[in-house]
Amino acid sequence: VQLQASGGGGLVQAGGFLKLSCKTSGVNNKIATMNWYRQAPGTQREFVAGITGSGNTNYADSVKGRFTISRDYARNTVYLQMDTLKPEDTAVYYCNTNYRGQPWWGQGTLVTVSS
Repeated sequence: VQLQASGGGGLVQAGGFLKLSCKTSGVNNKIATMNWYRQAPGTQREFVAGITGSGNTNYADSVKGRFTISRDYARNTVYLQMDTLKPEDTAVYYCNTNYRGQPWWGQGTLVTVSS
């Protein structure tokens, strides 16, 4: 299993938007739940959003109404559309799945939101 996250790395102003991608390999995307987590400096990693194999989604309260998780089965890719970004969204974002009995993590992509 490999998860490759991309889309961060730049500086976004508050109120702006950004779309992250997580390309998967070795995962049956029709059954695997995919998640996005984030970790800000000095804090614990926290759940952001998740999407099941059938497309059901759930979100952390802090991002509801601003972030949208989706997946493209043909491209084996999960997306996180982030709108109305806030400085407190600044963090390293990781894609994750629990597959075949263990957690798998992507390498993380940095999102920096300036005020």
